[in-house]
Amino acid sequence: MARAFIAIGSNINPAENVRKAIVLLARQEKLTGISMVYRTEPLGRPEQPRYYNCVVEIETGIAPADLKQNLLRPIEDALGRTRTADKYASRTIDLDLIVYDDLTLDTEDIKLPDPQILTRPFLALPLFELAPDLMLAGFNLHIREAAAMISREGMEPLEDYTELLRQDLRERKLPH
Repeated sequence: MARAFIAIGSNINPAENVRKAIVLLARQEKLTGISMVYRTEPLGRPEQPRYYNCVVEIETGIAPADLKQNLLRPIEDALGRTRTADKYASRTIDLDLIVYDDLTLDTEDIKLPDPQILTRPFLALPLFELAPDLMLAGFNLHIREAAAMISREGMEPLEDYTELLRQDLRERKLPH
């Protein structure tokens, strides 16, 4: 089984859509961790609602491309994600595979580890919380080093909301 990390983001009904995405993921793969959920400013669109962002850890036997196309995309579709040419458009849900074991992959469709981990605090900090000793394959960098180089400015932790999600996992309200 592979250890994989999925970034989750939403700025349309985020409290509802992040939880629904986690439930749908947990129905199909073994969910082993949920980072702190952070409220963050939207990139490139200050007029938009703020995002909820977090990272979840799963154990999976599904290959990265299949995971993206046959698990993550269908969950996005089920939650009403509409893809447009505008990469900064508001979204009901965004699910991105950002790390898959120690695999390095650079295709048109998937880059692993996701290079944006090095520049986006809403990826680096939650990933560090879940896997503080993780080595980012291909970058020759530990996640703790990447997280230390990134500003936490604008990262508002949603402690009560995060605790509700983690409680669901502990009480097995989330499958697996």
